[in-house]
Amino acid sequence: MSEVNNPKNRTLTLERTFDAPIALVWEAWTQSEHIAQWWGPKGMETKVLEHDFKVGGNWKYSMRMPDGNEFISEGRYIEIVEHEKIISTADFKPMTEGVEIQAIFKADGEKTHFTFNCVHETEEYCKQQEQMGFYNGWGSVFERLNEFLS
Repeated sequence: MSEVNNPKNRTLTLERTFDAPIALVWEAWTQSEHIAQWWGPKGMETKVLEHDFKVGGNWKYSMRMPDGNEFISEGRYIEIVEHEKIISTADFKPMTEGVEIQAIFKADGEKTHFTFNCVHETEEYCKQQEQMGFYNGWGSVFERLNEFLS
């Protein structure tokens, strides 16, 4: 594989350890009523418009920013392994489109180690997304998830 198309060069990753058992973290990721409570950066309100949690199923969320502007995040589930991983396509219009997101879960006693990968089509697009605030934005989302799990 050439280094130009190597997925590791096109992937941004965040890792967290949640002080919650894997079953609870999984439920937060897979149940519409829970997703609406934490998905999106701080200050955003999320409404689940569609959530067909199965391989090939679609998800679609509307997120309202504090200034009243709204944007849509949506995708299709590619792979689901219970209590292990959720992989889907994702578009966060108009900021990010055509990415794959990977949520990886690993039990650690009563805690859950969580890895989030966002795979971009090109290395250039990946770098652009990082500069646009990937780590701050998603970091804020996972802070909200951590608070929700508490």
